[in-house]
Amino acid sequence: MKKKPIPKFKNENEERKFWAKHDSTEYLEWDKAKSVILPKLKPSVKTISLRLPASMLEELKILANKRDVPYQSLMKVFLTQRIHEEMKPWGKKNLQNR
Repeated sequence: MKKKPIPKFKNENEERKFWAKHDSTEYLEWDKAKSVILPKLKPSVKTISLRLPASMLEELKILANKRDVPYQSLMKVFLTQRIHEEMKPWGKKNLQNR
């Protein structure tokens, strides 16, 4: 079966709307698709404000200092580990490969 041509899009938002309403199997031959690694692709991040007890923040900084990493990075590691642990009962895999 001949596949439909993929239209040209003015911007990413237009493309997003298109794919939300159309079946990609009508446009792409997924059986011929190849897996790729995008090493420079960075996940989207969102800045948040988080209030912590001062003692907790100091303990976190001590732990981070022992590991020679920024405390914000250590917080992300701790959160990622706990999220994955909490998701296990539902059979969820890694939320993102990090």
